[in-house]
Amino acid sequence: MSAALASEPAVPLIEMHGIKKFYGQGEARVRALDGLDLIIHEGEYVAVMGSSGSGKSTCMNILGALDVPTEGTYAFKGVDVARLDRDQLALLRRQYIGFVFQSFNLLARTSALENVELPLLYRGYSRSRRRALALEKLAMVGLADRAKHTPSELSGGQQQRVAIARALVTDPAVILADEPTGNLDSQRSREIMELLVRLNEERGISICLVTHEPDLAVYAKRVLWFQDGRMLKDGTPQEVLS
Repeated sequence: MSAALASEPAVPLIEMHGIKKFYGQGEARVRALDGLDLIIHEGEYVAVMGSSGSGKSTCMNILGALDVPTEGTYAFKGVDVARLDRDQLALLRRQYIGFVFQSFNLLARTSALENVELPLLYRGYSRSRRRALALEKLAMVGLADRAKHTPSELSGGQQQRVAIARALVTDPAVILADEPTGNLDSQRSREIMELLVRLNEERGISICLVTHEPDLAVYAKRVLWFQDGRMLKDGTPQEVLS
């Protein structure tokens, strides 16, 4: 799969056509996505917005290969994700997608450095290489001096920076961030959003952010507005949020 993913750099990073997702049966059936078409190119910073139940989280789960559509096609770097087996899906998530969640999902009894090293264990990297790469990513998010601290010794904003460093350590093609500031105050939220902007603009890292807050969506270059499983708007923050 690695060769296939790297063979056609000109194709979109993400390409969805006619994506539908249903949950339940009969009268209890819920249509979470209803014919979604979406293309995201490498280097884009996209914010996905919409009310609760609009389909934005379902879309994010499908993008991250954590869920599969009921209908439609999803290609990642030109590769049809539906054709991948379980091991290949795990490889896709592990090597090409970085996840950042609202709840940080850090291991409580391990240091920031060890948390960031964790994804590299699955790659069989030596301890010295893991450490060097993890320290590099911690420095990238401004936490080089907190490498030995456990999550309980870090503020919420610092914990999310560790989570972002962990997402970055495999050099993913895209970071999927699901409400990454949901547990932070306004100042820490701004710091995290400014960090994501720098990673996108200075490092060229593609970012897809789910948020319900317009004040955070304006940091993105492109905003998608979901309603009832459909994408109603697609444009700049000024076009979509005005």
